[in-house]
Amino acid sequence: MKPFTVRLNFHADLNFFLGSRVGRGVIERTLTEKTSVKDVIESCGVPHPEVDLILLNRQPIDFAYTVAGDVEIEVFPVGAGPPQIKEKRLQYSGDLRFIADGHLGKLTRNLRLLGFDVAYDRQADDHQLLNVMERENRALLTRDRRLLMHAIVRHGYYPRSQNADEQTIEVIRRFELFESIAPFTRCLRCNERLREVAKTEVIEKLEPLTKIYYEQFRRCTGCGQIYWTGSHFEKLQKRIEIIQSRLMGKRDV
Repeated sequence: MKPFTVRLNFHADLNFFLGSRVGRGVIERTLTEKTSVKDVIESCGVPHPEVDLILLNRQPIDFAYTVAGDVEIEVFPVGAGPPQIKEKRLQYSGDLRFIADGHLGKLTRNLRLLGFDVAYDRQADDHQLLNVMERENRALLTRDRRLLMHAIVRHGYYPRSQNADEQTIEVIRRFELFESIAPFTRCLRCNERLREVAKTEVIEKLEPLTKIYYEQFRRCTGCGQIYWTGSHFEKLQKRIEIIQSRLMGKRDV
């Protein structure tokens, strides 16, 4: 087959994946055989779950589209691209369950603190992560680019920052979870829901001073961990306030 050229214009923060040597987000690939647009995009280092809209001659195409000749393609992340094109978007935003890889423990804790369902096993290998992700229909959170490129990953995100609070803000913005924040409703240890319990139900498990000074308690429906508004609660509340303040600041930008 005669060689042909695919010119890809990556927009907005997809440049993050291209490296500093790529100017203006433009990459050209010379191909000698028909190739899916997904494979061409990922050959540039951009995982497919990061791509929300692909335009060829101003018309949206999906990942399965086969490139077979000279073309110029526009590639947009979530939240970018011509606003009039609302159909044929490739990613989903809104309420989702997540699974995080073993390097994102602090992010997992933050998201659970805010009420989001995040599966996490520090010891899980890639196969286990993908298995749970697929079986439970979860979005994958990882800073492993190749893992995010796996064909069975439908929805996912690669946190740009290495700071857990910034990562939390990124995930909430990416999946448009602003209205779904529900602090102190999920167990930080096992991810199950918390429910309010009477003091009499848990009093035998409380420390002497806790029995005296606190009246309101929640218990995890999974592991049984008990939560109350002690000094640890104040620290967690402060963390939530910091994240929400920074989140609102970014929404106003």
